[in-house]
Amino acid sequence: MERTTCCVVGGGPAGMMLGLLLARAGVEVTVLEKHADFLRDFRGDTVHPTTLELLDDLGLGERFADLTQSRLEEVSFPAGPVAPGAAVGSGPMLRVGDFTKLARVGVRHPYVAMVPQWDLLDLLADAARHEPTFTLRMSTEVTGLRHDGERVTGVHYRTADGVEGEIEATLTVAGDGRSSTARDGVDLPITEFACPMDVWWFRLPRHAGDTMTALSPRMGDRRFGLLIPRDDYYQVAYMTPPGSDAALRARGLAAFRADVAALVPEFADRMDAITSLDEVKLLSVKLNRLRRWHVDGLLCIGDAAHAMSPMGGVGINLAIQDAVAAARLLAEPLRRGAVRPRDLDGVRRRRLLPTVLVQGLQRLMHRVILSPVLEGRRSGPPAAVGKLMAAVPAAQIVPAYLIGVGVRPERAPAFARRAAARV
Repeated sequence: MERTTCCVVGGGPAGMMLGLLLARAGVEVTVLEKHADFLRDFRGDTVHPTTLELLDDLGLGERFADLTQSRLEEVSFPAGPVAPGAAVGSGPMLRVGDFTKLARVGVRHPYVAMVPQWDLLDLLADAARHEPTFTLRMSTEVTGLRHDGERVTGVHYRTADGVEGEIEATLTVAGDGRSSTARDGVDLPITEFACPMDVWWFRLPRHAGDTMTALSPRMGDRRFGLLIPRDDYYQVAYMTPPGSDAALRARGLAAFRADVAALVPEFADRMDAITSLDEVKLLSVKLNRLRRWHVDGLLCIGDAAHAMSPMGGVGINLAIQDAVAAARLLAEPLRRGAVRPRDLDGVRRRRLLPTVLVQGLQRLMHRVILSPVLEGRRSGPPAAVGKLMAAVPAAQIVPAYLIGVGVRPERAPAFARRAAARV
């Protein structure tokens, strides 16, 4: 039997940020991550302006700036047909979101940084290891929860070499994602929302003449994709009807290459870089939220509390914001060794409005933008969008703010702040 004050299940953005913040508050915290490292097939790599400002407040901004990264400064659609073989980003574009305009409203970092998520997690883990009350255990999978009557009192775990054990904890936090093992160990009611797509996730090479620097949605005949430019490749999110993975794979590699080339003609000359459909990873999209985020002794945050659609790329930012709110509200009760259910519900109350509003926006985007394309009712963005952006260019700040900053952004608690980093 081992003992800790707070046991965090899952070493993703929410879990690592919470572990770091609580350790800086002097709380004994143990983070359990079932994998041996942070490398994953599907990881969102967007670091939003609010997270960048948080890293500054934590004294990590300078170290983060040293990581290999690219910047997204706008969200744009092609404004007309694109010729096969044309340089990516060389044609006219319709800008619908301009992150640079966020500087006008005091945003310190008016862009979205694109950094491999494992680099961000390594940065947080390294910073947390300098705190004497922090422990990170890799290759340690939580297999179930400990209970004392109705109260959760910790976890059962198994290491990669088969050793099993238990950790007793004052508080257990489920930060292990949309398929949370920790959450499944209790009865928490959940509301599910329909999603019109799954996502195929793959890379394509970037060529010397490519000029794209914006996140670029692409629409075509029953096709929808998202191009994310990075230093030496493009990350592509290709939307497919839900449950269609097996049927689409049965069509074969040639049909897949043709579909992507039809959607993004500029990529026709590099589709042979995909040599097998094994290189194309499936993300089964969920959109849901718990109606209650806690039971006595257990709190859910991030995707374990509210799985997000990839539309807008805001899931990581929301998860990190959950962790900051949880650390601010729970650090003192954890130091006292007595966390009440109403303390845990305070986290849900604090974070519910941003969650509901973002999920509402995503459902609207599904209904107005995505579904009409995948169902063949439209092959481009709504005409009203182009007219609005042409008539009122300042309107580009609205989607940029909703994506980059969001509702009720969280700031670093005073106990976690360190010397200001380079801005």
